[in-house]
Amino acid sequence: MKNQTLLAALAVSAAVAAGSVSAQEMSFFRIGTGGTAGTYYPIGGLLANAISSPPGSRACEEGGSCGVPGLVASALSANGSVANINAIAGGTLESGFSQSDVATWAYTGTGIWDGKEPVEKLRAIANLYPESIHLVASADSGIASVADLKGKRVSMDEPGSGTLVDARIILEGYGLSEADVKAEFLKPDQAADRMRDGAMDAFFFVGGYPAGAIAELSSQHDVTIVPISCDDAPSICETYGFFASDTIPGGTYEGTADDVNTLSVGAQWITSADQPEELIYGITKALWNDNTRKQLDAGHAKGKVITKETALNGIGIPLHPGAERFYKEAGLLTE
Repeated sequence: MKNQTLLAALAVSAAVAAGSVSAQEMSFFRIGTGGTAGTYYPIGGLLANAISSPPGSRACEEGGSCGVPGLVASALSANGSVANINAIAGGTLESGFSQSDVATWAYTGTGIWDGKEPVEKLRAIANLYPESIHLVASADSGIASVADLKGKRVSMDEPGSGTLVDARIILEGYGLSEADVKAEFLKPDQAADRMRDGAMDAFFFVGGYPAGAIAELSSQHDVTIVPISCDDAPSICETYGFFASDTIPGGTYEGTADDVNTLSVGAQWITSADQPEELIYGITKALWNDNTRKQLDAGHAKGKVITKETALNGIGIPLHPGAERFYKEAGLLTE
């Protein structure tokens, strides 16, 4: 009799547990990033982990996930800013990362989006970190300035990337065009492989430092990080106000002992106005909780500069209502 009572109690307990799990509806949320050798992808993985809390997970206060209950988020390797915006507009991604300049152009139908349908439903969740423009040259190429790229084999990054957009702007600022170089359109890890083989003189990459592909390359091959400055090419910053002066610290990459002046744009997390307000509110709240702070600080060098205090910097598109609600509650946004 005692055994039957115990079994009955266990059955009831199991049924209650199963019911609580099934009652917690599972939902999925994708984050479009960039190539696996860049900065978007590892940061996307950190954020996906931080905002996820699959059904059955331990509660945050019990040492479990502090993400959105029932949410399973994933970071997907993609072609970068332009491709992520197109996927969000087309409904094949719930969210993604974009350079601030590209997001603003897409929303307003200006810049590289001139003549295209504006992506009017584009909304921001947060500004994340500065993306430094890297121009990496083989030491053997003799390239010391952007102007030296003329006639050289240069990877501009792949179609659909914000890097390609900025590479064209920088060439123009230094009096060059794409036709003045032997342009190729490769991901940074592919361009690095070509450089190791002596088949590439230089390549552009826009992302947070240290970038994995560049760090690996510099440990095996002598490279130069070429400076980019609005002092040398003032028309860049006069025409495109979203660029900020930046510095890649000496020692970031092997063989580069001194600081290198460059430019940067903001990396932003964007979504669609079609995403539910409550979901984006929960995601934004999870992004800025103390548990996520620990993961960001420990997970990547750029994670340390992703802060709530800079979450609204340089955003040129509307905030998603769910994100806006969080920032108002946090006192970071006034009416």
